[in-house]
Amino acid sequence: MSTTDENSTPGGGFASVFDTEVVGRWSAPGRANLIGEHTDYNDGFVLPFAIDRRTTVTVGRRDDRLLRVASTFDEGIVEISLDALDPAAMSGWSAYVFGIAWALSEAPNRATAPAFSAAGGDLSGLDLSSATGLDLFIESDVPVGAGLSSSAALESSVAVAMTELWGLDISRQALAAVGQLAENEAVGAPTGIMDQSASLLGRADSAVFLDCRSLDSEVVELGFETAGLEILVVDTHVEHAHATGGYVDRRRSCERGAAALGVGSLRDLDVDDLERAAEVLDDETFRRVRHVVTENQRVLDTVRTLRTDGPAAIGALLDASHVSMRDDFEISVPELDLAVETAQAHGAVGARMTGGGFGGAAIALVPVDRRDVIADAIRASFADAGYRAPTVFTVHAADGARRDS
Repeated sequence: MSTTDENSTPGGGFASVFDTEVVGRWSAPGRANLIGEHTDYNDGFVLPFAIDRRTTVTVGRRDDRLLRVASTFDEGIVEISLDALDPAAMSGWSAYVFGIAWALSEAPNRATAPAFSAAGGDLSGLDLSSATGLDLFIESDVPVGAGLSSSAALESSVAVAMTELWGLDISRQALAAVGQLAENEAVGAPTGIMDQSASLLGRADSAVFLDCRSLDSEVVELGFETAGLEILVVDTHVEHAHATGGYVDRRRSCERGAAALGVGSLRDLDVDDLERAAEVLDDETFRRVRHVVTENQRVLDTVRTLRTDGPAAIGALLDASHVSMRDDFEISVPELDLAVETAQAHGAVGARMTGGGFGGAAIALVPVDRRDVIADAIRASFADAGYRAPTVFTVHAADGARRDS
């Protein structure tokens, strides 16, 4: 999702579509995952950070029970009644919006589900029976399909707007579970809780160290600016779709591996268990399991290294993460590999693909004084390979979802 006019005032298109009065604007960021890929739905560890690319929702109140949504990236208005909220009645991008309303109403029925029980708090007050309808206008500068979680930015901006306007008492941690429920059941994408957590809990110049089993989270200072480092994002424009294909297959492989090894999830394994796993599992399932187990360890090692030695020392962990995703989890593509290899060859501290894979983006931790050289080298390497020109830009760790006006 991207705005059609980058110079327009956020929310400026609302009046061209709706005739209700604007009551506020909320926004939420996309996220980049520093390390920890496909570990979230395996109850593992992740280290994402919110980025300075955001989705904004401008909202007006209605006096009926209709939810109506429009955006800069699609024509027309899509609507649904609050009395007809059901995943079966939702489709397309609007399912991310309507799915949040449905998930808020459904959350009390899921209070014992792991994500909600771990978040804590009383969900009985999430009652939409007296809620009035809303007009919502969406705009965004989070790239779609780049592995920067434009979906979680949309869900989280809508979630903080709806909970405030409807007077719902719910923690940010539980709201992340609402976003995950919406994406899993309304959208049909079997994602974990990492993306929503990063978008809702992020802080400037920091990452969110998240235990996806307990949902305990801790803000970890990155220190990139002090160290003269930046994150360079390379959007390959190779698009992926989480609701279909390889993502679902990888998740099922992880579930099969855990079952065969007699554990509830791959979180229950560590690197010492891999020798036994190699004996029990077929080669493909073993490699899927090995990625998750070693990636969990790399997240822990990255957090420790950031605290003890600083960000300039994490490069080898980023590089190893990419090799594991490329060879064991097999979710990279040639364009991502080329971006990573070129960045490494021209002075990046470390580089890896980020996101669900099968396209999307790579990230490189680069010295500020090498940023342009590395970006130019990546563009040139793509041209030489005959690939579509990538979009290369920097991102900085930013604050999470908030009310803007």
